Amino acid sequence: MKEAILLVHFTDRIRRNQLIKALLPLRLPLKEIPQEDYGKCIGYLAGIKELGSDETRSAKGELSGELLVMAGLSNQRMDQVLRSIRKSGISIPYKAVLTPSNQSWNVWELFEEIKKEHEKMSGGGE
Repeated sequence: MKEAILLVHFTDRIRRNQLIKALLPLRLPLKEIPQEDYGKCIGYLAGIKELGSDETRSAKGELSGELLVMAGLSNQRMDQVLRSIRKSGISIPYKAVLTPSNQSWNVWELFEEIKKEHEKMSGGGE
C-alpha cells in the first residue's frame, strides 16, 4: 500500500492549512475526505481499490471532531508525522493507523472507535 495521510472533517481552514504546512516537508500524499465519502471503506479511501467503492453506508451526520488517518507508513514515517504535528502546536486528539482490522470500516465507525479509545486513555474526556 502506498503512503497516504487522510484528513477527515478538518472544517477549520486555518487549522487545516497549519497541518498541511507542518506535513509538507515530509512529502506525503494528503487526501481530504469529503463528507459524502464518509460511508465508504476507509481502506478504499486510502487507495486500496480492491475493497471497492460500492459499499457506501448511509450517512450518520456530522463528526464531533477531526480525524487524521495514517496509511501505509512505516513506524519511522509515523514518528515523523507525529513529531511534525507536535512541533506545529496543533492538537489532533483523534489519530488512527490503517490496519487490516479497520480497513473495511467506514469513517463513522473508525471515528467512533478512536473516540472511545481516546476517552479511555484520557480518563473519560478530551
